[in-house]
Amino acid sequence: MARTERPSRTNARDNRRRLSQNFLADPGAARHVVRVSGVGPRDLVVEVGPGEGAITRFLAPAARRVLAYELDPRLAERLAARYRDPERGVRVTRADFTRVRPPREDFAVVGNIPYARTADIVRWCLAAPHLTSATLVTQLEYARKRTGGFGRWSLLTVSTWPEWSWSLAGRIDRHRFRPVPRVDAGLLVLRRRRTPLVDPGRMGGYRRMVELGFGGAGGSLGASLRRAHPARRVDRALEAAGVARGAPVGHVSPDQWLEVFDVLDPRGR
Repeated sequence: MARTERPSRTNARDNRRRLSQNFLADPGAARHVVRVSGVGPRDLVVEVGPGEGAITRFLAPAARRVLAYELDPRLAERLAARYRDPERGVRVTRADFTRVRPPREDFAVVGNIPYARTADIVRWCLAAPHLTSATLVTQLEYARKRTGGFGRWSLLTVSTWPEWSWSLAGRIDRHRFRPVPRVDAGLLVLRRRRTPLVDPGRMGGYRRMVELGFGGAGGSLGASLRRAHPARRVDRALEAAGVARGAPVGHVSPDQWLEVFDVLDPRGR
């Protein structure tokens, strides 16, 4: 009979490195993530990369049901065994989260996500039709970049702002993870707005304006917008939004973009 070899510590370390795994080792921090998510007993939750189950431990009693997706086979098997009892409301699946179909009912996403997959995971969340919120532990720099923390705003945040709010709900010290990463983490929260700030019929026009504005012509928002709109109207829009004529695109806040759009496309918001 062949002997089944147990995974070595070296293999485990290699997997963590390959999968960009840094496990949340502080129960207090894990509890805080779940508290910030606002998950309640009626909610379906998709957990991204549960790892050793630090966050799952607090999600399970808080939510109606948890669908946990773990790519590491060793961790997925271990966590599935822990939550084998269906009454605990947790289903663990070994799978790449970004390749699974989102639930066809309202749901929330919570997770301490692999830093190397942040962009893919956020993209999946924004494209999921029934997602209500996503509470993600990311690199602090990424979370600040998406929420205006450096005094600058990104194309992704501005283009999705009418439908999604982006906020930084705190910082998690890097020493609360194992292995210890090189940087602190941020708690990034995305919430779908119940009422979009731009009418759905106008969203295409809004996004085209944002893409044009971030096009980089002339190094300012005004210079970019003048490629497609009369200069006087652009100047009037910038003035109404309180944006200096030579302001760099990244320094314009999402709310100012909305004001600019209302002047350039004057149909009611």
